[in-house]
Amino acid sequence: MNKEMIVSSNGHETMVAILEDDLVAEIFVERERHRGVVGNVYKGRVSKVLPGMQSSFIDLGLERDGFLYVADVIDTLAEFDKLAGDEDDEAGATGNGGGGGGHRGRPERDRQDRPTQKIEELLKEGQEIVVQVVKEPLGTKGARLTTHVTIPGRFMVFMPTVDHIGVSRKIESREERGRLRGIVREFREAHGFTGGVIIRTAAGGRPKEDILGDLDAFHKIWTEMRQRNESSRAPAVLFQEQSIVARLLRDLLTEDFQAIRIDNAQEYQKVMELIERIMPSLAPKVKLYSKPFPIFDEYGVQAEIDKALKSKVFLKSGGSIVINQTEALVAIDVNTGRFVGKKTSGRLEDTIVKTNLEAVKEIVRQIRLRDLGGIIVLDLIDMDDKKNRQKVYQAVEQELRKDRSPSKALQVSDFGLVIITRKRVKQSLERVLTEPCPYCAGTGVIKSSSTICYEILNEVKKVGPDISGHRLLLRVNPDIARALKEEESGVLTDLRASIGKDVTIKADVHLHHEQFDVMAV
Repeated sequence: MNKEMIVSSNGHETMVAILEDDLVAEIFVERERHRGVVGNVYKGRVSKVLPGMQSSFIDLGLERDGFLYVADVIDTLAEFDKLAGDEDDEAGATGNGGGGGGHRGRPERDRQDRPTQKIEELLKEGQEIVVQVVKEPLGTKGARLTTHVTIPGRFMVFMPTVDHIGVSRKIESREERGRLRGIVREFREAHGFTGGVIIRTAAGGRPKEDILGDLDAFHKIWTEMRQRNESSRAPAVLFQEQSIVARLLRDLLTEDFQAIRIDNAQEYQKVMELIERIMPSLAPKVKLYSKPFPIFDEYGVQAEIDKALKSKVFLKSGGSIVINQTEALVAIDVNTGRFVGKKTSGRLEDTIVKTNLEAVKEIVRQIRLRDLGGIIVLDLIDMDDKKNRQKVYQAVEQELRKDRSPSKALQVSDFGLVIITRKRVKQSLERVLTEPCPYCAGTGVIKSSSTICYEILNEVKKVGPDISGHRLLLRVNPDIARALKEEESGVLTDLRASIGKDVTIKADVHLHHEQFDVMAV
């Protein structure tokens, strides 16, 4: 697969697009005034302990307190060291484009085997605690936290709270695994460095100097974090993740990338310095874009972003998919559109299968592009043949393998649905780039003119005794004023009859479509 990275930066906002075989697969956005917090490490203060939920809220100095569940609290360092062991772990790239931190590289058995303790035994209100953000604040929810700190590097992931050396399972050579472990052990002994590491796949075959470079960086970061922790009062930032471009290069950069195009000279210089350090062979592929035409327009990225902000996506066959995000889940519906095939039932089934298979590819691309998470329900076109249903389901699983975010598909045979669960770490593209419509308040609809006219009639009936003997003034939106004089003129007749007086209608462009004032004059 050929990949390209397109970077657009204007000093206020940095947007990065990942292209796979010339198709936009992922979009990342970072704004200087609203930088993400995933991966950041804070010295926080426990603001509330909730025994009923076995969780606590931690004041980080952000808009909302973070949420810390009991399973994410390390009671004592010694206990966690004992549980960590020395088995191998896979430490892949961050699932959502350089979030950093989180449970990457964390021994999976710690949650299950750790002796059960209650949150009130571990934390007290007012207590200071070091935590890391593993999930961005979403909607009204605060950031999800853990006390198990992980700092990602190019070739390793540093885990200061454990004494553990793991190696990616994808490094299969016993000699290479031993060499890498030896480098880490030698460094730890020379520097009195007790933190654990997970050696990533990217470390395989790299010279000793590269591995030591990561270890030196980790040692410096951890020393600075401890100094800040000792000298700062909670809440305080102890460690802040790198910029979005640096994170993506650190976590995604491979020989698959054919080009890295950047439209900002300062960002270009930073990228060149980083590339020269972590993968100098790719330096010739870094290009400074200098045309006056916007880089996202030049490479078709802006058009894909615009499409990703619409609910309907058209397929090449003429069919379409409709994507609706709600608070609880994402619903995706597949329609054949004008692509209806032949009349015979067998050929119609073939047409449906073909449409579903095309839709599946586009659905997974849109899930990645829009960064949709949580529960995603796919309502595919019904298929009679069980083999065809299985074929489409397998296509879903195959396409999801391209996704770096942890996801899982489940086939619901009785209803012809496929349900996908996908880890949600940050806001979807729609939530980042848009805001609820101030007119419809995010509902997507407003009451019809007829409905408003009937509501006015009911309101006048309620206040009728109070306006007895007075003329009536209706202050309404121009659309409602027109409706009362035209298609709903019968309502106006009833109003006049109910009060026995004339009714004056005043159109006001400043009134919302659904607002109206009933006044006696």
